[in-house]
Formats: sequence, C-alpha cells, structure tokens
Amino acid sequence: GLHHDVGFMWLHTAVANYRLTGNPQSKTRGLHAANILAGRFNPRGRFIRAWNNDRTGWMIVDCMMNIPLLYWASRETNDPRFEQIAREHADTTIRLVLRPDGSCNHIVILDPATGEFVDAPHGQGYAPGSSWSRGQSWALYGFALSYRHTGDERYLAAAKQVAHYFIANAAMTGWVPLVDFRAPAEPVYYDTTAGMIASCGLLEIAESVSEYERPLYVSAALNILRATTDRHCDWNPDTD
Repeated sequence: GLHHDVGFMWLHTAVANYRLTGNPQSKTRGLHAANILAGRFNPRGRFIRAWNNDRTGWMIVDCMMNIPLLYWASRETNDPRFEQIAREHADTTIRLVLRPDGSCNHIVILDPATGEFVDAPHGQGYAPGSSWSRGQSWALYGFALSYRHTGDERYLAAAKQVAHYFIANAAMTGWVPLVDFRAPAEPVYYDTTAGMIASCGLLEIAESVSEYERPLYVSAALNILRATTDRHCDWNPDTD
C-alpha cells in the first residue's frame, strides 16, 4: 500500500527520530522509504508517479512535499541519484504543474511510455483550471524547501510566484483561504489546513530573501495564523 506519500510518512517519523537520537534503525527506515520513492521515478517523463494501480502516468502537486526525503537521502548516502530525481521532479512540476499566474494544477497526466503531456484534470479542485488551495500551499512550501536543499534560484522564484498568488487570494477572504480559489461564490468552504501549510512556506521563504523582502512573507504568514486562531480555533478541551 505504499505510494508517493512516503516522504510525508517517514520524514516526520523515522528521519525525525534519526536526526534527534541518531538511531541507526530509524536511518535505515528513512533510507528504505527514500528508495521506494525513488523507485517511482519515470525517466521518460522525469516525474515521480502518484498513487498505484492504473495511474502510471499521473503526477500531483502534493509530491513537492515528499521530495525533501530524497534530498536528505542524498546527503546521508553521498549518492547524487536521490537529489537528481528530486530535482527532475521539481523541474517537471515547474514546467507542467505551475501556471504562469502562480496557480497550480493538482494532477497532470503524462504518457508513461513517452513522457508526453496528456491532460490536467481537476482532481481535488472544483473543476479543470480551478485552484485547489491546499495544492497551492504544497507547491509554495515544497519549492521553498527545494531551494533550501539545493540553492537553485529557480525554486525560490517558483515558491515566490505561488506565494504571491496565495497571499492575494487569501487576503480577499480575511486571510483564511477557501478550499478552491476559483470555486463559485456559494457555498463557501474554507481550508484552514491550506493556510497553515502556506504559513510554514511563507516563513521558509522569509529566511531565504533579503531583509527588505522579508516583511511581506512574515506579515502574510502572521495574518493567516491570527485569522485562523481568531475564527476557527476552539481552545476548550471539552468541545474541541
């Protein structure tokens, strides 16, 4: 049952334990997960495939948050192949998932035999061409982390491109993002999780830019955090 999300699953468990305690068994589990993720790489399309079963040509924006596992594995093993796969996937995400206005597709389907583009269905979004906010946040944070791991300015530029789009849309709804930035006006659905992910990404970007750029990203992150705390958090343990 393992799939594209092994980065989510093992970075914050085995790899975190290894970083904190030096446990060699945790290192082994993390590297095993990294090998599973690397094994999903399609060299023709230069992407990490999503899910299992018949979706051999599918890639999704979420996977930008899985590839930090590969950057870690490259450093631990002194094997460049893990980072090469991560960077190839990030590059394909820029080319096919990131749109010129800073919004993102959720899913892109490629021909698994040739790597040619086939389709970009709506996935978790309202409709094809819409803008699922959690996907935007995965891209924002994921590109920022890819910049941290590689120093490649293209990834920082991509993170900022998505960030500016996210900030503009979140500001329109009082700093709590909608589930989809391009859904009909009614009914209104919010996604506080998308806001929390984006806040992490914005603070990550803030660490990578000049002192004159930094306030934009820090203030936006704090606005999202404050709005979510004020409007959506229940601190009463009896009712939460």
